[in-house]
Amino acid sequence: MSRSNDNATTAILAFASGALLGAVAALLLAPAPGNETRRKLAGLQDDATGRIRQYAKEARFKMGPKGKNEDLQYDGGDAWI
Repeated sequence: MSRSNDNATTAILAFASGALLGAVAALLLAPAPGNETRRKLAGLQDDATGRIRQYAKEARFKMGPKGKNEDLQYDGGDAWI
C-alpha cells in the first residue's frame, strides 16, 4: 500500500471508531429510559428510511429512459432533461 492509502485508511478508521464510541456514550448517558430511547431510534430510522426511499424514487424518475420523440425541457437547474 502506498503512504496516502495508509493515511486515508487511518483517517476512516479513526472517524468510524469515534462515531461508534460517541453513539455508545450517548446511549449509555441518555436521560431517558431504554424503551423510550429505542422508540426514538426506531422513529429516526423510519424517517431516514422514508427519506432515502423518496430520494431513490426521485433519482430513478430523473434518470429514467427518455424516448427518442421527447423534446428536451429546461428543469430550472443547470441541466436540460
